[in-house]
Amino acid sequence: MAVEQGAIAPLLRTPTGALRIGPKSARFPGAVQLSVIVPTYREAKNVEEMVRRLSAILDAAFPGRYEIIIVDDNSPDGTWEIAQKLTANYPALSVMRRENERGLSSAVIRGWQAARGDILAVIDADLQHPPEVTLDLCKLMERGSDLAVATRYVEGGGVSDWSLFRRFISRGAQMIGLVILPGVVGRVSDPMSGYFMVRRSAIENVDLHPLGYKILIEVIGRGRCRWISEAPYVFRERDHGESKVTRKVYIDYLRHLVRLRLASLPISRFARFAVVGCSGVVVDMGLLFLLSDPTMLAWGLTRSKLIASEMAIVNNFMWNDSWTFGDISARQRGGKDKLRRFAKFQLICLVGLLLNTILLNLQFNLLGMNRYVANATSILIVTGWNFWLNLKLSWRTADPEKA
Repeated sequence: MAVEQGAIAPLLRTPTGALRIGPKSARFPGAVQLSVIVPTYREAKNVEEMVRRLSAILDAAFPGRYEIIIVDDNSPDGTWEIAQKLTANYPALSVMRRENERGLSSAVIRGWQAARGDILAVIDADLQHPPEVTLDLCKLMERGSDLAVATRYVEGGGVSDWSLFRRFISRGAQMIGLVILPGVVGRVSDPMSGYFMVRRSAIENVDLHPLGYKILIEVIGRGRCRWISEAPYVFRERDHGESKVTRKVYIDYLRHLVRLRLASLPISRFARFAVVGCSGVVVDMGLLFLLSDPTMLAWGLTRSKLIASEMAIVNNFMWNDSWTFGDISARQRGGKDKLRRFAKFQLICLVGLLLNTILLNLQFNLLGMNRYVANATSILIVTGWNFWLNLKLSWRTADPEKA
């Protein structure tokens, strides 16, 4: 909230409810292009210098078209009071004092919720993030990036006086992230960076669930960031105050990775797929017994398996189309669409059937396993294959939002 120079601006109201960013056009008319959020806690000795340097840079680059929002978690050293007094000399500055919430990540999001800009940014208040790099990030956004990240790990970037142990911990956290969530962590060189800009449209109407200090992976994991670019910076040690990087920060980072990994899995849909698969197992096992058992028709194992599996495929498709993926199928009810889905389902399952048959024969003929135990084991292995490909292919094209 900009005010005339000389007047102290009132505190911003702290948003409540879900951590979701609304569209600018509906709530925040105006000419503000860039909103920079500065989360603070016990930064009384740094906040004035940060505001002075950042304002000088943005006044030249975005005159009248930017805002700085300091979101303070009710610091006992009075950071928010010092910042509020600064609004008299910096009309683009606003201050939010949070009394009922804590945490850097949620502070950033609350600031974004109150922001008016098309581009949303975050920078630390301790001057470990050089404010001058903000211009480099702005240039990347002007070129069309959805997300621009300041990174320590590309040419031109680095850390100042980190010990070998701290460097090892930082890089180790990144490597673990690549194992747990490669599709998110692998998109940037510095996933633990807290200095970046994101286009509002990339995260609006998305429910965010950050954990700990590292909000960047939440933005990448849940947002719609197609084009990500990076700008180097050299991380400096703080001159005033104490570092807030503790062992808990890294633990929360790993917990966050696991939570995003689980959130990316369609667990409830897979559970329905598995239930349908169980009905297919009954069909498959029953027909395999009737066709191949020596006390019944005593047909050859391979021929019996092919027939039993095909009938199970038909059974599974009907249930999956009406229940597992029923919300998607309902959007295209035509007969041709259903035949197209069945053809894809059939093809995927036939490849799975081939794998299933090979596994069955290997276990039964080479390992001497019981035919029914071997069959059940093969089905379990192939279930994951069938679900994932059907999710991505058979029903994906029927979903206009994902196509």
